Amino acid sequence: MTHLFFFCTVAFYGCATAAYLACLVRTSPFLTQWAGRILAAGFAAHLLSTIHLASKLKYLPLTNMQESLSFFSLAIVGGFIFFERKYKVTTLGSFVIPVALVMLVASSSLHAEGRQLHPVLQSNWFWFHALLAFASYACFTIAAGVAVMYLIQRYFLKKKHFGALFRKLPSLDTMDEISYRCMTVGFPLLTVAIISGSIWSEQSMGSYWVWDPKQTWSLIIWFLYAALLHGRLTIGWRGKRAAILAILGFIVVLFTFLLMKHSIVW
Repeated sequence: MTHLFFFCTVAFYGCATAAYLACLVRTSPFLTQWAGRILAAGFAAHLLSTIHLASKLKYLPLTNMQESLSFFSLAIVGGFIFFERKYKVTTLGSFVIPVALVMLVASSSLHAEGRQLHPVLQSNWFWFHALLAFASYACFTIAAGVAVMYLIQRYFLKKKHFGALFRKLPSLDTMDEISYRCMTVGFPLLTVAIISGSIWSEQSMGSYWVWDPKQTWSLIIWFLYAALLHGRLTIGWRGKRAAILAILGFIVVLFTFLLMKHSIVW
């Protein structure tokens, strides 16, 4: 049953990606509506797949790269659905949903054998930490997608190229606002994730901070987004600078998530 839900999810996400990309070429209320419906169906199938797998494993599927990529994809789609419905920005799906699809396909290409849960991971603090971390990473992913849209729209304005894509993208102020809201949601989640991770580390290894590579890079991510939000609030960092930093932050998030996957502690 888990595999059935999973393959349905891949199919739905693939169709949704195609529909959202088509929205960049041709704006149609029918196409926009069905893109959202297909994505919602895919999210439901993905959620059912995750719940079914968790019921078999007896723990949340977050303990290896295959499971984590799938859950990251789920978090991105869930976050996108929330922000898309709040701000009515359909074109955002053209820049965010392909990322979720790639992660899900990458997850399906990996093989993870059944195994007993590591004692270090048998802690409620780990699950709390992991869920918050993925939620924050999803927010930062969406912020980066909006930042890419912002830079494209800014380029069109600078070159006075007011073509079809220009008219489909939101205004610069709208995109700047969405990116800011994503980060104001993601940053507190990351903060609590780091704190809960430290408590988990103390319970499992006797120290709140062991300078594990992934722990260290998580702190770097925190400082990067803290600097971005502080600069925005105090000296008015907006526009191009904020967009570039949002993309840089997402690159660091991906580096931490993918290249530091062998770390036990974070």
